[in-house]
Amino acid sequence: MSPRTSVVWTPEFLRYQLSDDHPLNPVRLDLTMRLAAELGVLDGVELLEPEPATEEDLLRVHEPGLLTAVRSAPEMPFDVGHGLGTDDNPIFFGMHEAASLICGGSIRAAREIAEGRADRAVNLAGGLHHAMPGRAAGFCVYNDCAVAIAWLLEQGYERIAYVDVDVHHGDGVQVAFYDDPRVMTVSLHQHPLTLWPGTGWPAELGKGKGEGYSVNVPLPPGTRDAGWLRAFHGVVPSLLEEFQPQILVSECGADTHSEDPLANLELTVDGHRATYQAMRELAERVSGGKWLVLGGGGYSLFRVVPRSWTHLLATTLDRDLDPATSIPAGWTAHTTGLTRQPLPVAMTDGGDPSFSAWGDGVADRVDAGLVDARRALFPLHGLDPDDPRD
Repeated sequence: MSPRTSVVWTPEFLRYQLSDDHPLNPVRLDLTMRLAAELGVLDGVELLEPEPATEEDLLRVHEPGLLTAVRSAPEMPFDVGHGLGTDDNPIFFGMHEAASLICGGSIRAAREIAEGRADRAVNLAGGLHHAMPGRAAGFCVYNDCAVAIAWLLEQGYERIAYVDVDVHHGDGVQVAFYDDPRVMTVSLHQHPLTLWPGTGWPAELGKGKGEGYSVNVPLPPGTRDAGWLRAFHGVVPSLLEEFQPQILVSECGADTHSEDPLANLELTVDGHRATYQAMRELAERVSGGKWLVLGGGGYSLFRVVPRSWTHLLATTLDRDLDPATSIPAGWTAHTTGLTRQPLPVAMTDGGDPSFSAWGDGVADRVDAGLVDARRALFPLHGLDPDDPRD
């Protein structure tokens, strides 16, 4: 019997429009849902509409001053501070309402699992992982990932694993739970020497009781599918098997792709598909199948994100798509009117997601970050960092 899966979606999510020419254009969400629907991935799936997060929900993570600034900024946009009014986080009308709705979507997805209506739940509009307690950052006004996790903690969860596969470090979520051993934050990302926000070193372990529960695996520019998957499998399963989370929360940014304009990794949609399948298997193995799935970054709006996240929806719903599946003509006709870019014709880039496991005796360029992460974290959890069996 397939796990019960809930999908949270409302066209109101498209109101999170930072500016007409901003990289984080919500058209990527609309195109994803259109593609998934035309391929039959969403057949028979009831799309759940969320309510906006309440002030109480937001204050579990954010400072009151940020909420005040976000509410007032559209009417008083000058020198508002709190990271607002920048190129990354321009001020727009309805900003508080749109950002609160995305947080509410992630809470709705978490609630579906916590209240037993679903084993898996998805909010593709979520994944805004950079917002800090007191400021917006990196296209993110409020941090729905952290807000949903904080909500789950308040419901009595004692072990939550957060795995972030976005190309950028999941810094805002790490900060929110840096001293909390109930939340293990794991981030695989492009090396902080080469990409904003410049954090996410293996030595960032957590502090106080949270020491050992912040996990970072930096990857060199140019990392491809095989290297990325080698790093993931060389670190993440062992730590999560030891931690035994009650739920796995995944931030699934698609900006690790070779065509993404804001970063320098070289994955394909085939590598993304393999990543999503690996996290699904991990959830089944370590968290009783409980899996909360959020979106994230991804700035190749027409060629990459819709295909990658359609694979994500298909994986979450156990309706895996053959990579050779053709792109429907209706989707292509609609999207042709939005861009001059050549559009993909299939759900594959022709990538090969096979990889050699760490410990095979053959060196790989990702091994430096992989080994640094193992040596920093594994001893704190009773694991041998140099033994590939751990």
